[in-house]
Amino acid sequence: MDEIVLEKMIEYFGSDVRRINHALKVWSFTRIISEKEKLDEEKKQILSIAAILHDIGIKESERLYNSTAGKYQEKEGPPVAVKLLEGVDLRKEVLDRVCFLIGHHHTYSEVDDLDYQILIEADFLVNIFEDNMGKPEIQSIREKIFKTRAGTKILEDMYMGIE
Repeated sequence: MDEIVLEKMIEYFGSDVRRINHALKVWSFTRIISEKEKLDEEKKQILSIAAILHDIGIKESERLYNSTAGKYQEKEGPPVAVKLLEGVDLRKEVLDRVCFLIGHHHTYSEVDDLDYQILIEADFLVNIFEDNMGKPEIQSIREKIFKTRAGTKILEDMYMGIE
């Protein structure tokens, strides 16, 4: 299933290699964290699809609002995801949860389950590097955002030694 969704994401972003690479990195971290946190198989599949497509609304956000702001990505992402996932054999409940995660991945105050928490943490693990964040900002993110043992360990291993 992941291979199909990955191909659709790559085709959608086309030559936008930066966004393709971002999605691949977030997807990889969600896979690691979900294994360590012992997420059940269905939630792993939901999380995997959501991670691959989490920023899929960014092109529409730029087109409609001339902005990549998270609130616009959350708004525009689910309809794009539904269109991309047409023909993919997903139960309605799975598609609904994937769209929920895509539509909330920049909303940190409403985390309702472990799949949501893992997606946020994985996105931060990548964004910290891509946005070249400093140690004080990373420490703040650790304290305010990270909740899983696995995600926190990865964050600390990767970034807490930064001077």
